[in-house]
Amino acid sequence: MKIGIVGNYGNNNNGDEAILAGIIKQLLEFYNIPKENIVVFSNNPPQTSNRFGVDSSPLYYKRSSATLTFIETIKMNSPLIRELDFLIIGGGGILMDFYNREAQLYGSYGIMAKWAKIPYIIYSCGAGPLNSTIGKWFIRQLAGNARSVSVRDPISRKLLKSIGVKRSIEVVGDPSFALLPVKTKEPTSSIKKVGVTVVPYYNLAYWPEADDIKYDNYVQSMATNLDALVEDHGVELTFFSTKYPHDVDVTVDVYKRMEHKTKVTINRDNLTPQELIEISAEQDLVIGTRLHSVYLAVNAQTPVVAIAYHHKVRDFMNMVELSDNCVRIEDLIKDDAILSQKINAIKPVWRETNVRSVELATQMKEKTKLGFEQFIPNLKEKL
Repeated sequence: MKIGIVGNYGNNNNGDEAILAGIIKQLLEFYNIPKENIVVFSNNPPQTSNRFGVDSSPLYYKRSSATLTFIETIKMNSPLIRELDFLIIGGGGILMDFYNREAQLYGSYGIMAKWAKIPYIIYSCGAGPLNSTIGKWFIRQLAGNARSVSVRDPISRKLLKSIGVKRSIEVVGDPSFALLPVKTKEPTSSIKKVGVTVVPYYNLAYWPEADDIKYDNYVQSMATNLDALVEDHGVELTFFSTKYPHDVDVTVDVYKRMEHKTKVTINRDNLTPQELIEISAEQDLVIGTRLHSVYLAVNAQTPVVAIAYHHKVRDFMNMVELSDNCVRIEDLIKDDAILSQKINAIKPVWRETNVRSVELATQMKEKTKLGFEQFIPNLKEKL
């Protein structure tokens, strides 16, 4: 049996790479699919093949417009889709039109699979934003023809329903929770070591449209808040990144604005998903902006404070009843001590916080396991 996987892979976003690692791990362990029978449609096929030991083909063929890219991708990849027995579209936040390509791009794989009569699923995706008429149409078609649809949070399900998706949509765990820490984290007695991840908010290197003022305000507020954290709580900070090198660049910008540089360590490496779990496990607490820096900290049983630069971060924190540990990026910019205040609130219940972190990691891993077992219909019958 040959299985295809489609997502935002091979893009040096190690949150997405953690998703892919989790899906491959589930295929190997639960369905006994050998790696040579897995093909990943990737932004960087050689990198994906080398990292994961699977076959890989280009995700898309860029041309002068989105329409021509769509046509060329279908032309080049339709023969490859016909060779598959099953297609997994996901996970990750790919059901959107924020970057003006995702809806058409991933929708094209649904079209190719339908033409080839290849069963496919949408697996553990995030949805939104979806604002364009064409984007909504592609996602409705994609979901309507899938054998099953699962998302990673209730807000994504609500959004898909709101654009006219009529079918059942289940909420499952993110595939990254299938990855296992190398060793069990020991609860700590206090908050001394804090990991930090940042995102290039409104920076053209990552954002669809640049806004230098918003970026500058964000960098300054992050630096000021982290300085306050060091002053008020005497913590040591470790910066690390899930998106390389973009997050490293903004990390340096934040570091340059800080006063307490002696309390800061910057990890500039392009960390693998497993290394991200391990570095998270070394911290007493992680302050995460990117969603998968939060996921992987939870995976490592490390308490988290999330900075919601995107609704998907807030949606996850609300879903797991940690909304009190979530800071909107707008509030971070307004309040120079909001992160310190969050730590103040956590300190009196630190023991309970550690217990909750272990429970949450267990819950998310179980949710991911059940999601994979339940929402790949007909696959076992084909084995």
